[in-house]
Amino acid sequence: MTSNTLGKIIILNGTSSSGKTCLLRALQDSLEEPYLEAGIDKFIWMLPERYLERPLWDEILGLATTAGQAGQTLMTGMHQAIAALSKTGNNVLSDHVLVEPRWVQECADLFHDLPAYLIGVRCPLDVLLQRERSRKNRTLGQAEAQYHLVHAHCVYDLEVDTSLNTPEECAAQIRQRVAGPNPPEAFKRLYSTR
Repeated sequence: MTSNTLGKIIILNGTSSSGKTCLLRALQDSLEEPYLEAGIDKFIWMLPERYLERPLWDEILGLATTAGQAGQTLMTGMHQAIAALSKTGNNVLSDHVLVEPRWVQECADLFHDLPAYLIGVRCPLDVLLQRERSRKNRTLGQAEAQYHLVHAHCVYDLEVDTSLNTPEECAAQIRQRVAGPNPPEAFKRLYSTR
């Protein structure tokens, strides 16, 4: 039996090391209703372990700026899954790296008639580079490679800056936007301009 109520979707879009994961955790901890995490890392880690190492990694997501066929298929599955979760009444949080215009359009096609918010997660390049160097689980150069691409094809319902605010402060801004009187419009705008 499915719910007649659509679940809310919150997509956090930003480069690697921009603070999306910490922000997602702060949102899950502070939102009153439960939100499922259905983001890019969750889907990548569904792949067989051999795909997570080079050279197969390069076939999936290249240098984190383009995707091979397996990566395109994976992202399409993620987008479809998020829409399906919403349509069955589940709230969804997803961190994303929308470097490909095709992904932005696919999300707009699927989410424009759902209660889906697109949130830009911003951070200056020098801060991204420092964060990337200090983290042991990131490929150096990803953030810089994604920096000029990740926001190029998007409009947002809200933008937050993780260099100026803590994850909890950014989460509070997002909660205020989602709870506010104005419905989400970013995906509708992206859908109408295709």
